[in-house]
Amino acid sequence: MDKLSVIIPCYNEEQTLADVIAQVAPVDTAGLALEIVIVDDCSSDASYQIAQDLAAQDSRIQVFHHTVNQGKGAALRTGFASASGDLIIVQDADMEYDPNDYAKLLRPILDGEADVVYGSRFLDRSATEAHYLVHGLANRFLTTFSNLMSGLKLTDMETCYKLIPKTLLDQVETQENRFGIEPEMTAKLAKLSPKPRFVERPISYDNRSYEEGKKIGWKDGVSAIRCILQYNLFSKS
Repeated sequence: MDKLSVIIPCYNEEQTLADVIAQVAPVDTAGLALEIVIVDDCSSDASYQIAQDLAAQDSRIQVFHHTVNQGKGAALRTGFASASGDLIIVQDADMEYDPNDYAKLLRPILDGEADVVYGSRFLDRSATEAHYLVHGLANRFLTTFSNLMSGLKLTDMETCYKLIPKTLLDQVETQENRFGIEPEMTAKLAKLSPKPRFVERPISYDNRSYEEGKKIGWKDGVSAIRCILQYNLFSKS
């Protein structure tokens, strides 16, 4: 393992994108080289220009741009296809997740204890700002349902922080364009043979409000149920 690719899907995050990059750029990657891939999903604000300016200042940053807004899943597909790292992690362009957690997520894979590592917002509540009640309950329901279908024992299937080797990601063909990519990826990774070893590590989480730009909504929860059923029962990896 020589390089970590951080994929950052971005849609209208002009207020936070530069701050997120400022956190990611110096982060401890356990000795791995760092690559940052920003995918602007046709933002209507200054996000794309900010991304380009950041790339001009740091050669580790690549920027890709969608001319039509397609959703987080589509942005991630663009990022995954462009990444050159041995390990890949997703970083949202807001300030909810802390890149300083990368080191603890990397350790189980680098030590040969796991194949896939998820960062869980529920393992250490002392390090996590409380979810809005509805989001916390929804996440727990979706994770439990996903576990029932996949045979996994996760506490946070919907987490942004999924650390996955590119060799495994290359075996998974995703279809979902929005947030349904989270249960889709989990289901398809769990179906790989041999089945990857999944491990979770506690992470920090600072939940933002809809007024601050949160985008996921109740329709995405309904879609997640459909995705859990579809990709666990009726789809190959």
